[in-house]
Amino acid sequence: MVLVEIFGTGCARCKRMNRNVEIAVGELEIDAEIRTIESLDAMIERGVMLTPALYVDGEAKVVGHVPCVEDIKQILLGVK
Repeated sequence: MVLVEIFGTGCARCKRMNRNVEIAVGELEIDAEIRTIESLDAMIERGVMLTPALYVDGEAKVVGHVPCVEDIKQILLGVK
């Protein structure tokens, strides 16, 4: 199973990142756990300085912008 974490404050961009991740995971039909993390303390602990941020299996993949669904799919395929 792939762990996908989305760090964000709940802003529109963070919500769009969440939707794009859900679509990408659904289209790829992979076994993934998607976690949305809005806690500032958790972000500080992980060193997230810009949001939204996308982590896959604990590794930062995207920070500070929202990738399109196709880009997220490519990131996830690299993990498999």
